[in-house]
Amino acid sequence: MAEETVYRGCIIPPDLYYDIENQVWFRINEDGTVTVGATDIGQARAGKIINIRIKKPGRHVPKGKPIASLESGKWTGPIPADIEGEVVERNEELFDNPELINEDPYGKGWIAKIKPTNLERDLKDLVTGEEAIKKLKEYIDREDVNCREDLAQISKKYYK
Repeated sequence: MAEETVYRGCIIPPDLYYDIENQVWFRINEDGTVTVGATDIGQARAGKIINIRIKKPGRHVPKGKPIASLESGKWTGPIPADIEGEVVERNEELFDNPELINEDPYGKGWIAKIKPTNLERDLKDLVTGEEAIKKLKEYIDREDVNCREDLAQISKKYYK
């Protein structure tokens, strides 16, 4: 696994596939399933996650339709399935601890696993590796995101 990049406090693992505008990541697992989650950038912009809804296992999720929805104190929005497929597992721990998405977005904060319908087709619409790092950095700059709380406090102090 390539080493992750950290930019303005935001962690960017290069081995994932990303939907840049929606700030969703996808990890291809050895068993052929795909894990879906919110990026570090996405969780930082949303703020503390207080509620989550995730489609039940066995449900088919069409490409682009929500696999889950997140709610924070300042934002509510969908987590789109850029990879079409059937939900095979959801992170049940998030129902009791939705803030895991804030604390560990690429680990314990994963949202769901899907069995893809046409993975090869759907991956063409996502970015990975160096291209993803470049595009995520551009997004961070454009949206003025700082992912770590200490950095967020520094920017608030200097940019009032």
